[in-house]
This record gives sequence, C-alpha cells and structure tokens, in this order.
Amino acid sequence: MARIRRDLRSQLVEVAAGLLAAEGPRSLSARRLGKELGTSSTTVYTHFGGMPELVREVMREGFRRLGAELASVSRSDDPVADVVGLILAYRRAAHGAPHLYRVMFGGSEVAGFELTDDDRRIGRRTLAVARDTIQRCTQAGRFRPVEPRILAHQLWCQVHGLVSLELAGYRPADPDDHGDLRHYWRSFAVGAGDTTERAAASVQSALANRIAAE
Repeated sequence: MARIRRDLRSQLVEVAAGLLAAEGPRSLSARRLGKELGTSSTTVYTHFGGMPELVREVMREGFRRLGAELASVSRSDDPVADVVGLILAYRRAAHGAPHLYRVMFGGSEVAGFELTDDDRRIGRRTLAVARDTIQRCTQAGRFRPVEPRILAHQLWCQVHGLVSLELAGYRPADPDDHGDLRHYWRSFAVGAGDTTERAAASVQSALANRIAAE
C-alpha cells in the first residue's frame, strides 16, 4: 500500500506538470487530475494538502532531476570541457522533461502558489556546480580572474535563453544536434579569457565524452 501511495504521488507531480506546460494553469484542478489518473478528486488534498503545494513539488522535482543530470558530469583534467559537459547536461535535462522545465522557470499562475526563498535557494544550490567548475577554469589559468559567480550567471543566462528558444520552437530542438552550438560554447570560453584553440579543443573533448557515454 505504501508503494502505491508513493507511485500515485509521483504520478500526480508528472501529470500536473504536463497539464501546466501544455494547457496552462486553468487546466489544473483536483477534478481534472483525478480524471487523468482514474482516481478521486480528493487525491491531491490527501497527498499534498492542496494545489499550491502540488505545484511546489512539481518545481522542486524539476530541480532534483536537473541536479542529477549536472552531477552525472565527471570531473576531468580539462575544466573548460567540464563546463561544456554541464551545458550538455542542462540542455539534456530540459529536453528530457520540458513540462517540468517550463514550470521551474515559467511560473504556474496557480492561485495561492508563490515561490518562497527556500524554493529559490533550491534552484541556486542546484546550479552552484557551474560556479565551482568555472572557478576551476580560473585556477587553471584558462579564464581571467573574475568572480566565478558572475561568469556562472552569464553562462546560465545564455544556456537558459537557448533552451527556452528551442522549447518554444524558435530554433531546432534536437538535443543531439550540436551544430552551430559548439561555436556559442567556444565563444563563451574565449570571452571568459580562454584562447580560441584551447576552447575549441575543450568543446570537442566534451562532445566526444558525451558520445562515448551514450
């Protein structure tokens, strides 16, 4: 029975995220969720206490999955390649669960739900790995001595903007087709202080490592 409850809780998160992303906040109701899962409309209140807390769990589940993807990037002797590895992982996570990604960053507009400071800390903590990896680039003399947090925010803005455009259909959305993206990533590294040749080699190394891992 306990396993069934856990599975139903997870299913509620998945279905709620999908409805929010595909149809917007008006689609989300206890009755609709119950219908989608073939259960009672009271299920949401039994497992979460209400719709706002369900949406909060949707957002946090998204960051848990993103964190797992980022943590899967192995640390190597080439910190710039590791930065590109994190970019690949971020993009892969977004395309793997676009419904969760949209809720994480696009908001839900569900009555009663507002991001808390704890929610935002979860997001920042998840993405701190980028700051730490960029700091390694600076220590290795690949990036100029700038506060790692600044470069991490710059990288996040760039990758988040790219992924948002892809998910909205404004550019090709194949996460395995890197095409001109390798030039974007190389340009980021060069802008951060790396040489064109070393940056290009690191990008190629990261892509080769990703292909080998599949």
